[in-house]
Amino acid sequence: MTSDFSLLLPVYAKDDPAQLLRAFRSAVDEQVLRPTEAVIVRDGPVPEALAATLAELAASSPVPTRVLELPVNAGLAPALTAGLAACSYDVVARMDADDVSVPERFSKEIALLDTGFDLVGSGLAEFEDDEDVVIGVRTPPVGEAHIQRYARFHQPFNHPTVVYRRSAVERAGGYVAVGLMEDYWLFARMLASGSRAENIPEPLLKYRVGAGAYRRRGGVAQLGAELRLQRLLLRTGFTTPAQTVRNVVVRGGYRLVPEALRKVAYRTLIQRGFRRGASA
Repeated sequence: MTSDFSLLLPVYAKDDPAQLLRAFRSAVDEQVLRPTEAVIVRDGPVPEALAATLAELAASSPVPTRVLELPVNAGLAPALTAGLAACSYDVVARMDADDVSVPERFSKEIALLDTGFDLVGSGLAEFEDDEDVVIGVRTPPVGEAHIQRYARFHQPFNHPTVVYRRSAVERAGGYVAVGLMEDYWLFARMLASGSRAENIPEPLLKYRVGAGAYRRRGGVAQLGAELRLQRLLLRTGFTTPAQTVRNVVVRGGYRLVPEALRKVAYRTLIQRGFRRGASA
C-alpha cells in the first residue's frame, strides 16, 4: 500500500471556521489511514476567526501541516494548482472545507489506487446541518467503461471524494478555471490522456448541501461556463458533435430553469438516470 500521500484542502474567506475544523479533523485525526502531510491553501485574506482556526490546525495537527497563503483570492483552480505544487507526494487526496470524511475513506481509496489506478473517487452522502441526517446519496458510475461513457455527459466523480496521482494531473494539463466545473474539465482530460480511473460506490464522504448549492449551479454565468466547457470537450475530441448538442440542450437548459425545478432535475435525471449508464 502507498505509505505516503498528501491531503490538499483549499480555504477562502467565506468558509466557516467550525466547519473547517470538523472537515480537517475528519480527514486527519479520525482516519484509519492518515495522510502523511496536509497542505491547506488559504486563497487570499480571511477573517480573523478563520485565520485563528488555520493557525490552530497547523499547530495541533498530528501530521505535518502547512498553510500556503496566497496574497489575493485567485479562485479554486489557481489555488489547487499552487497547492499541488506544494505537496510533497505524488498521491494527493482532495478535501473541501465544509465536508466530512468517514474514517475508512483513505484506507479504502488508497488501497484501490494501489491496484493500478490514477484517480479514485467514491459515493457521498448529502446533509444540511446535521451530518448524521442524510438527505440524499450520490452513487457514481463504477467500472472504467461505464465511467468513460458517463463522462461524455456528466461529471463522473464526486469531486471532493477523490484521490489521484499528481503526475497524472500534470500530464493532463492541471486545473483550468471553467466556472464551477474545474474538476470536470480536469477529469475529462485525465481520462482522455490515458489515466485509469475507478469509483467506490460506498459513501466515504458526507457532503454539506448549503442553502445556495442549487442556486450556484444555475444562471446566465453558469450557462456561459457550461457552453465554454462543451466547446472545450468537443474541440479536444472528448465528445462528438451529437453529444455536444445533447449536452447543450440538457445541461444548458438545466442552468436556466428555476432553482426548485433544478433541484428536482438534478436528483431525478442526473443522479438516478445517468447513473445507470449514459448512452454514447
